[in-house]
Amino acid sequence: MALANNLTAILNLLALLCSIPITASGIWLASKPDNECVNLLRWPVVVLGVLILVVSATGFIGAYKYKETLLAVYLCCMAILIGLLLVVLIFAFVVTRPDGSYQVPGRGYKEYRVEGFSDWLKENVVDSKNWVRLRACLADTNVCPKLNQEFITADQFYSSSKITPLQSGCCKPPTACGYNFVNPTLWLNPSNMAADADCYLWSNDQSQLCYNCNSCKAGLLGNLRKEWRKANLILIITVVVLIWVYVIACSAFRNAQTEDLFRKYKQGWV
Repeated sequence: MALANNLTAILNLLALLCSIPITASGIWLASKPDNECVNLLRWPVVVLGVLILVVSATGFIGAYKYKETLLAVYLCCMAILIGLLLVVLIFAFVVTRPDGSYQVPGRGYKEYRVEGFSDWLKENVVDSKNWVRLRACLADTNVCPKLNQEFITADQFYSSSKITPLQSGCCKPPTACGYNFVNPTLWLNPSNMAADADCYLWSNDQSQLCYNCNSCKAGLLGNLRKEWRKANLILIITVVVLIWVYVIACSAFRNAQTEDLFRKYKQGWV
C-alpha cells in the first residue's frame, strides 16, 4: 500500500508539473495583442492549467498522507479536466483548420481573406457586432507602429516573411491595389483601386490605416489561427503525458485497494 501511494504521489507531482506548460501556453496566448482584444479566447487554457495544478496538488497530498478519499476525488476531477482539455484541443483544431492565407507574387509575406476561415471564427470573432470594439482595441496596440521601426526600404518590407497576419491585413493596403510604398504604414498613388473593396477603405491616417478593411479582419483571424496552432502542439504533448500519468495512477490506486482488501480479508481469517 505504501509503495502504491508513493508511486501515486510521484505521478501526481508529474501531473502538477504538466500544469505549468498548460498555464504558460494560456498566458502566452492571453498576452498577444490580438488575444488581448478577443476576450472570448483569452483565458480558457489558463483556467484549465490552474485547475489541473490544484487537482494534482490534491492528489499528491492524498497519496503522501494516505488519504484514499482525496485520491478518489483527485481521480474523478482529473478525468473531467483531461476530458475538458481534450474538448478544447479538438475544438481549437477544428475551428483553426481552414486557412485563409494566400501567397502574393514578389512578396515574402502572405495576405488573407475572411472567406478562407471557419464559420465559427467569422461569426464569433469578427462579426459586425464585435468589430467596432476590436478595431478600436487593435488601433491602440503597437502592432502597426513598430513596423516603421523594423523596415526602412520597400525591398526590406516586400521580402520579409516576419510580417504577422495582423500586420499584413491591418497595417497596409492589399497589394492588388497598386499603392506605392513610402513606409510600412504610408502608401500613395494606387494604380488599381477597383481590384478590391479594401482599396477604398485604406487611409494614411495612422489611427485608421486598414482597420476598417476586410483584410484586417482576416489578418486577425490569421493571427489567432497561427498562435492557437503553436499552443496546440504544446497542449497535445502535455495531454498525452497527463493521460499516461492518469492511467498509471488509476492502476496503482486500484491495485492498492485490492491489496488492502486482501490484507483485511486475511486478517479476518487469522
